[in-house]
Amino acid sequence: MKKIGFLFGIGQSFSQSVIETINKKKIPNVTAELLKIGALCIDDVIKYNVIFDHVSNEVPFYLSMLKLASLRGVNVINSPFRDCIDDKFFLASLITSLGIKVPKTAVLPSKEHPPGTNSETLRNLEYPIDWDSVFYYAGFPAYIKPNHQNAFQSIFKVYNSQEFFSAYDLTGNRHMLLQECIEYDEYYRCYCIGKNQCRVMFYNPDKPHNQRYISGEWKINKEMESILKEQSLKICTALNLDFNVIEFAVRDGEAFAVEMFNPTANAELEFLHEENFNWVVEQTADLLISKVLERKKTPVINSISDLFPAAESKPLLIPKLSGKKRGRPKKINY
Repeated sequence: MKKIGFLFGIGQSFSQSVIETINKKKIPNVTAELLKIGALCIDDVIKYNVIFDHVSNEVPFYLSMLKLASLRGVNVINSPFRDCIDDKFFLASLITSLGIKVPKTAVLPSKEHPPGTNSETLRNLEYPIDWDSVFYYAGFPAYIKPNHQNAFQSIFKVYNSQEFFSAYDLTGNRHMLLQECIEYDEYYRCYCIGKNQCRVMFYNPDKPHNQRYISGEWKINKEMESILKEQSLKICTALNLDFNVIEFAVRDGEAFAVEMFNPTANAELEFLHEENFNWVVEQTADLLISKVLERKKTPVINSISDLFPAAESKPLLIPKLSGKKRGRPKKINY
């Protein structure tokens, strides 16, 4: 019997619905269930063929288990070896190299020393920081946001340098970004599944969570929908993600990828609404069934690079910068 295990947290309707959908299809010798795990030893056997992970970003113990599972030949969605992807500054740099627009983004030293360090540890850091250059580049309004996990927490929208420093003083030793605020005309979330399926959804990040997705009939320009789908799948292919949610802000007809890595996005029925929810459930079920039916041999590991899929030896085409000066911030108050 081939088994698909599900790891999920507080939200239940999505994962439970996918489990029910898979089991209702009655694929011979295929079953899906909630994964249960206790303390783990390095020679333990992981009794699953495929694991769908929707919570390990919040539970480090699960992430360690998933890495062992991957080592044992289990097909984990998404790969647990994604640490470098969890760096929004790196992601913005990578996505730009793919020819996709992103907001102007600067990575900042932490306000306080990282744990266990002192001034001597930071001898390579310029001080004082040339904040005027950073503000000139990003402009105002802008967002201060964490560079790593839980980037939807501790976000500050600032309109001038005084507000920036007030917010920056609250960030402690967290690694932060300053990112241009795209004053958008339209905003979308794109659910990408299996690197070949994408659904574009209207989304309003300023509303309460249960009102952000627009239900009922709505229309999107077909050309823009095609662009968003193409760019979303391009990003997921580059990041090797089989389940991911990407956010785009559209300003003056141009799409900017503002969030590129969200593989555990809330997919609950109460938020997505029925039509979107059913699409995500069905596509995820089909993906997992196709993965569990694949013939996958236990990998032979001679180096850590063997844990990552081979990539085509094609260099990234990095567009040349125009050399034009950036526009000045709308307003800076000293």
